[in-house]
Amino acid sequence: MSPSTFTKQYINGQWKNGSSEKVVHNINPFTQQTIAQIPSANEEDLEEAYKAANDAQKSWMATVPVKKQAYFDRLLKVIHERKDEIIDWLVKEAGSTVVKAEVEFQAAIGIIRESSSFTTRMSGQILPSNTNGKENRVYRSPKGVIGVIGPWNFPFHLAMRSIAPALATGNTVVVKPASDAPVTSGLLIADLFEEAGFPEGTINVVVGRGSEIGDAFVTHPVPKLISFTGSTEVGSHIGELAGKYIKDTALELGGNNAMLVLEDADIDQAVEAAAFGKFLHQGQICMSLNRIIVHQQVHERFIERFKEKVESLKAGDPSEKDTVIGPLINMDAVERIQEDLKGSIDQGAEILTGGEADGTVMQPTVLSRVTTDMPIANNEVFGPIAAVIRVSSEEEAIELANSSPYGLSGSVFTQDVHRGVEVAKRMETGMVHVNDQSVNDEAHVAFGGEKDSGIGRFGGEWALDKFTTVKTVGVMNGYREFPF
Repeated sequence: MSPSTFTKQYINGQWKNGSSEKVVHNINPFTQQTIAQIPSANEEDLEEAYKAANDAQKSWMATVPVKKQAYFDRLLKVIHERKDEIIDWLVKEAGSTVVKAEVEFQAAIGIIRESSSFTTRMSGQILPSNTNGKENRVYRSPKGVIGVIGPWNFPFHLAMRSIAPALATGNTVVVKPASDAPVTSGLLIADLFEEAGFPEGTINVVVGRGSEIGDAFVTHPVPKLISFTGSTEVGSHIGELAGKYIKDTALELGGNNAMLVLEDADIDQAVEAAAFGKFLHQGQICMSLNRIIVHQQVHERFIERFKEKVESLKAGDPSEKDTVIGPLINMDAVERIQEDLKGSIDQGAEILTGGEADGTVMQPTVLSRVTTDMPIANNEVFGPIAAVIRVSSEEEAIELANSSPYGLSGSVFTQDVHRGVEVAKRMETGMVHVNDQSVNDEAHVAFGGEKDSGIGRFGGEWALDKFTTVKTVGVMNGYREFPF
């Protein structure tokens, strides 16, 4: 597919120019050069996309499981054949390092394989009744049309995490990709599905600014569920709109994730895990470690080794295979993070290493003497700054971990696994990993957060539940006596 195609919308199996007078500028975050200019979609395009998805849904729902699985088999073949192209787009559009792009590619493969199994997992139930001669049958069916709003940070995987299970369960989709990654969170995905032969209308992609089509994307009468991955602020607005129109939502939002390093932790293992969990994709992941809470007995050993580890991480051009720290998504992100960094230093935090930025590339940074009221600990950083917080007890560590309004992922390091599990159970977060870092997403495992980190769960049977609905059919075998 020519890259010129990725300046168009994909609606009902056709590539067409957006109808808006506005343009979405697709910019390489490292070079700051424009990759392409995409004529934006407007509400007319959105209407066409939702109509196409709605018209296609009945026949797609009726497609037998073996045929749906054949489409997914072809999709996996196409994706593997075009792996280098996908990796290249993730590097140049999302600022992914080669390592991060590989991680993302494999995660997307996992979700497609898991989703393919949903075609034969649309099971129902037969339940007894308290009425003589009656039985209750519970049937599972697709919800209809799903609206998917993709993110820019793990654009390929996180858009696919909704698209693949939605289609596998008999729904059709309309995707609004992130404006900072319109190809990897939408247009490239549409191209892959098209090459795999998916029927027209099953997947549609409209690229447009939230200010022009964002609210209409949610409030349109056709979609039954809106799946969004992104900031808590935007997710809250989407939830408010969806609630007004009685629509279901799957909201995977922000995080202020904590790693607890207890006094009996293996420090070398904790350091290695913290470096990955903090600095993968420059910390621009909802699951990234934001606060590293370390017991005072091991605090000095931890920060000494962690500083040494972080100073070994290469920052720069994401296309170079040994680069670990690539660019932030744009200069606005750099300025926001630098402001939080300065505010924290003014309040007494100490830079152990890093802190400088060259364009959109910011040095991996370690801060000590951090307190929870500092911006760098209180806010979701979404950048390469590790805040190390010293505590005197396990109880204080848990209390600080739970002090955030977020609750997505977390981590506990201890050589006593039972102790780690008991601590994890007390952490107010949707996911916790004992003796591992916080960035984990397996296709068959429940994924989602508590509090301001979102609503609903992705992964495995939990995604199956989210993208389907159930209907109860009561069946009388014989005549029922009524009291009047």
